[in-house]
Amino acid sequence: MNELVKEEVEQRDEHENTEDIIVRYRDVKKAFGDTIVLNELNIDVKKGEKIALIGPSGSGKTTIIRMLMTLEQPTEGTIEVDGEMLWHKEVDGKLVPADEKHLRKVRGNIGMVFQQYNLFPHMTIMKNCTEAPIHVLGLSKQEAQERAKKMLAKVGLEDKMDMYPSQLSGGQQQRVAIARSLVMQPKVMLFDEVTAALDPELVGEVLEVIRDIAAEGETTMMLITHEMDFAVDVADRVFFLDAGKIAEQGTPDEVIKNPKTDRLKSFLGRFHS
Repeated sequence: MNELVKEEVEQRDEHENTEDIIVRYRDVKKAFGDTIVLNELNIDVKKGEKIALIGPSGSGKTTIIRMLMTLEQPTEGTIEVDGEMLWHKEVDGKLVPADEKHLRKVRGNIGMVFQQYNLFPHMTIMKNCTEAPIHVLGLSKQEAQERAKKMLAKVGLEDKMDMYPSQLSGGQQQRVAIARSLVMQPKVMLFDEVTAALDPELVGEVLEVIRDIAAEGETTMMLITHEMDFAVDVADRVFFLDAGKIAEQGTPDEVIKNPKTDRLKSFLGRFHS
């Protein structure tokens, strides 16, 4: 582990009120065969904090949040969400692999918006937003619809609830995907390059919605983005991933506006003409 990062983690463990931590990665490693994608990852995310993950393709960014969504299992290390182990549970004082019931329970605190919208094409926008709260959370149809209306209004699409995904633009579909995730009232929201599949002229409307959600301050957010100005606007902290490790971290001013390493300077140089 980078010694500066290691020292910061140890100091935070010693002095930080752990009740403020909602997501914690400890010594997490992820390997696919002989390829190590993440190595000795240590991250603490505070409640309500906005974290931007930046870095080149293959640096491990997406794997970080896929493990949090239980789409990838860590090879080593532990992940905690709101004080509970995600991939493990304690039995007779020992950590053992978690069963599916435990995974579902802890994962219920997390919402994710993907690059592709993943909307059900045969369902209306309203039904896309109410299926999970009814069948996963056990809400009544009326309760789910009330939540959905509120969240669709938040993303500016309350007038589209009876339409189907194919009738909406890509930007509108992505805003529906955000509303659908918010309906579940997750404690942590994950955004995986949510504008990557959009035409350039549609990027702004989606980023504006995420800015508004971030400005409300309540929801913890982890965002993978290549939109550096957006990261500066939204993030409390930025992590620069390179070759499976955190190469630099700090405030947006420290990381994006004043990079310390040549590697980060080179990466950021791609975003300036």
